[in-house]
Amino acid sequence: MKKIFTVIATSLMFCQMAVAQYTTDVLGNGYVCRTIEQPKDYDGKVVCTIVKKEAPIATKKAIVYVHGYNDYFFQQELGDKANANGYNFYAVDLRKYGRSLLDHQDAFFCKKMDEYFPDIDTTIAIARREGNETIVLMGHSTGGLTTPLYLNSKSANAKHVNALVLNSPFLDWNMSKFMEGFLVPCVSVMGAVFKRVKVQGAEKEVRGYAQSLLKQYHGEWDFNTSWKMDKGHPKRSGWIRAINRGHKKLRRHSNISCPILAMHSDTTINESGTWNEGFRRADVVLDVNDIEKISKKLGKNLTQVTIKGGKHDLLLSEPSVRDEAYNTIFDWLKDK
Repeated sequence: MKKIFTVIATSLMFCQMAVAQYTTDVLGNGYVCRTIEQPKDYDGKVVCTIVKKEAPIATKKAIVYVHGYNDYFFQQELGDKANANGYNFYAVDLRKYGRSLLDHQDAFFCKKMDEYFPDIDTTIAIARREGNETIVLMGHSTGGLTTPLYLNSKSANAKHVNALVLNSPFLDWNMSKFMEGFLVPCVSVMGAVFKRVKVQGAEKEVRGYAQSLLKQYHGEWDFNTSWKMDKGHPKRSGWIRAINRGHKKLRRHSNISCPILAMHSDTTINESGTWNEGFRRADVVLDVNDIEKISKKLGKNLTQVTIKGGKHDLLLSEPSVRDEAYNTIFDWLKDK
């Protein structure tokens, strides 16, 4: 009976994909989007949103981008660079994020990381149905945790991914040994039953990372701060548990067969609300040493690259630094 329901749900998903139409995206400039309704979860209605920009010259290669926590796709430069290098570009705003956030939902909340697998599956399926034969999966931060977990799963389209690009992947907590060794496990256990307990609230001030990005402070970017919140959003025990279990699963059981490029900054600086010029050229979210160490456990076909002076999102770094990151990505992809 379970198999019958799975077949029915899959059929409905592909029917929705066939009926859905692209409309002009909020980004404009040739970006289009479509919203896909997914099976309901514990909070009710769920959707994901696919943003696309086709390369000007016909190609059968595509990059599928998955954003991080407190994030959504707004990096037009990334899509444009993908197009210029011969790739169609797809980004997915995962359920409860960005374009996919519905009024009844608690932003960014999940109980398990595999809740996002159908959203990634759907995006890859659409990219393939639209004629793309080579699929490059790219993940930033929490997207850099979700994508390796997806590739280690038995999701329908994981086997069609030809390469994985990780931009500062969130593979471990950036906390003290006491917090990582005691407090996080305690919260994780609590999160198995009391999933909605708030363990960290939103900030009263705009923190350093957001200040380093936004034009109104010290950055060069504009984005929707209702979707990528400049003061953050409360984190709950169930989410902590989901992330913690995802970390453990990757460290113990990862065996990704496709080529992997893992990139990170050369420096970590502790974030605060007080502006520090160092925030322009460092990762203020994750420990780059953790990224380097744990990336080695993802799969045997791994290339690691340190981007000197990179921010947490390397592709939002200072112009010369992000140019180096882009060159690294597309040079590496040439033979993939």
